[in-house]
Amino acid sequence: MNGRTQRTYTVTGMTCSHCVASVTEEVGALDGVSDVVVDLPSGAVTVTSAEPIDESRVRAAVEEAGYQLAG
Repeated sequence: MNGRTQRTYTVTGMTCSHCVASVTEEVGALDGVSDVVVDLPSGAVTVTSAEPIDESRVRAAVEEAGYQLAG
């Protein structure tokens, strides 16, 4: 085991590179997050962390950036 977890979420409402930067900054600021990769066309946000991150924390960070998690 490499000591990392990776989970992909779908974020709705992103339309431009500024959206990507906002989501990346907010989610990346969560404790334990080591990498955030955002795919604008699909809305996929892949979060890499040392330990699993509670979805409610990711949802709150995405909402702080002005967007919503799908589902």
